[in-house]
Amino acid sequence: MLAELFFAFFQVGLFAIGGGYAALPLIREQTVTVHHWLSTSQFTDLVTISQMTPGPIAINSATFVGMQTAGIPGAIAATLGCIFPSVIIVSLLALLWKKLRGSIWWDTTLKTLRPVVTGLIAAAGLQLLLTALFPKGLSSFDSWALILFLLSFVLLRKTRLGAVKVMVIAGGLMLGLGLLHIV
Repeated sequence: MLAELFFAFFQVGLFAIGGGYAALPLIREQTVTVHHWLSTSQFTDLVTISQMTPGPIAINSATFVGMQTAGIPGAIAATLGCIFPSVIIVSLLALLWKKLRGSIWWDTTLKTLRPVVTGLIAAAGLQLLLTALFPKGLSSFDSWALILFLLSFVLLRKTRLGAVKVMVIAGGLMLGLGLLHIV
């Protein structure tokens, strides 16, 4: 089990170019599809928890999944698996950066990776949105999730409120509606 956790998150760490949000489809594939450690609903909860806790989403996810599946040794194995490729890749890239900075090959490679990373982030966002709007499949639609999504989107785009303030507003709104038994 520890080796499975290590290598599952090693793959995530190895191919998660672009940061935590870009890693979400890879994390979902490993945890939900390949190893069945989480359900789709649990994965959505994992993303929420990983965003609310300090640190990178991929590492928080690895630690959480490892802890859920194999306790503290699992958390350590998954976390190490997730960060090990980054340590190696960043060290190699630092050496390459010094040697190749300004070359056409290097600039083209970086420009090529930008749309790929954007696509990975968009895929993760769409998957999260669909899971939030349809928590039990296409037969269930959560209209309050849509209202919160739209409200949050508008507040983030049209005001200077940061993500934390928007999350507090949304949480307060849902708490108030829940206390009034509207939700």
